[in-house]
Amino acid sequence: MTGVRVLVGTRKGAFVLTSDGKRREWEVGGPHFGGWEIYHVTGSPAEPDRLFASQSNSWFGQVVQRSDDGGRTWRPMGNEFTYEGQPGTHQWYDGTPHPWEFARVWHFEPSPADPDLVYAGVEDAALFRSVDGGASWQELPGLRNHGSGPHWQPGAGGMCLHTIKLDPADPARIFVAISAAGAFRSDDTGKTWQPINQGLRSEGIPDPDAEVGHCVHRLVQHPARPDTLYMQKHWDVMRSDDAGEHWREISGDLPTDFGFAIDVHAHDPDTVYVVPIKSDYEHFPPEGRLRVYRSRSGGGEWEPLTEGLPQRDCYVNVLRDAMAVDSLDDCGVYFGTTGGQVYASPDAGNTWAPIVRDLPAVLSVEVQTLP
Repeated sequence: MTGVRVLVGTRKGAFVLTSDGKRREWEVGGPHFGGWEIYHVTGSPAEPDRLFASQSNSWFGQVVQRSDDGGRTWRPMGNEFTYEGQPGTHQWYDGTPHPWEFARVWHFEPSPADPDLVYAGVEDAALFRSVDGGASWQELPGLRNHGSGPHWQPGAGGMCLHTIKLDPADPARIFVAISAAGAFRSDDTGKTWQPINQGLRSEGIPDPDAEVGHCVHRLVQHPARPDTLYMQKHWDVMRSDDAGEHWREISGDLPTDFGFAIDVHAHDPDTVYVVPIKSDYEHFPPEGRLRVYRSRSGGGEWEPLTEGLPQRDCYVNVLRDAMAVDSLDDCGVYFGTTGGQVYASPDAGNTWAPIVRDLPAVLSVEVQTLP
C-alpha cells in the first residue's frame, strides 16, 4: 500500500513520521541529531530514500547530513560553502555596510530527476549547488552579484534565501525568495537573475516600485501550472500568472493577511492554503484560534478550516517552511507549530488531527509519498 513519510525539522532535532495510505496511525522516528537545530530536512523526488538535513548550532556551526535509507542512518557531507571571489557587502538595518558571511543552510531543493543534484539556500543570502549528492558545494554567484545585491537587507530572522523552486516545465528556470530582498528568477540555470517584484507594496519603502526590499516569506507553485506562483509576503497574499513578472493581491476576506506558510493542493492549482497570524509582532493566530484558510478559487475568497484544531487559548506560530502536502488522491495537508504539534488532514483540509505533540518547536515540514 502507498505510504507517507513526513520529515520534520525542529529546534532540537529531526523526526521522521511514517504512515500507510490511510494516514490514521503514525510511527515516530527520532530525534535525529538531538539538541541541534534542524532548519530543513527534505527528500529527493528522484530517490525517495535519499534525505538531506541542515544541522546547525551556535557552537559547532553548520553540518550537511545525508541519509540514503530513509532516515535510519545519516552521514555528514561536504560543508564548504565558500562565497566566490570577494564576499562584498550588503545593507544592514540601519543602512550601513555589512560583510557577507555564511551562517547556515535554510533550505535544500533536490532535483526532481537527478538524485545527485541539489540546491541550497543559505544565510547570508546566496544560492549553492551540489552535483555530487552534497559532497561538495559551489556558489551560483550570479544571484549575489546582481546589481541590487548591496541594497539587500535582513528580515527579522536574518538575510536568508529560504525558498527555491525548480520549474518542472523548464529545467533552466529557477525561482528563489530572500528575506528581505524579494523574489528573483533565473532562466539560464542560475547564471543570471532578474528581480520579479512588480506589483508588491511594502511598508517602509519610499518607492512603491522598488526593485528590491520586499520581505517575501514563501513562494509556491503547482507543477501543472508552473507559471502561476503564490506568495505569502510579510503582509499580503499575492498571485502571479506570468512567472512572477506581475503580482496581484489575493488576500480577500482573510482575517489578517500576515503569515509565513502557504501551499497549494497537489491536484488543483486553484486550491491554496495559508495560516494567518495576527501581526508582524504578534506571531500567533487571531483570537487564539488556530485556523487554516483555504481558497478554492485561486485566492480572494477564503474559508476557515477548523475541525480538529484548537479554537481557544492557542498562541503558536506556523513558520514559512512548516506546511506541506502529499500527492495521494485525497490530498493530505500537513503543518507544524512552534508549540511542537504536527497536524495532518487526510481530506484536503476538511478535518485535522495531531500526528504528534510536544516536539521541540517545528521549523520545517516536508512530505514524501512512498510506493
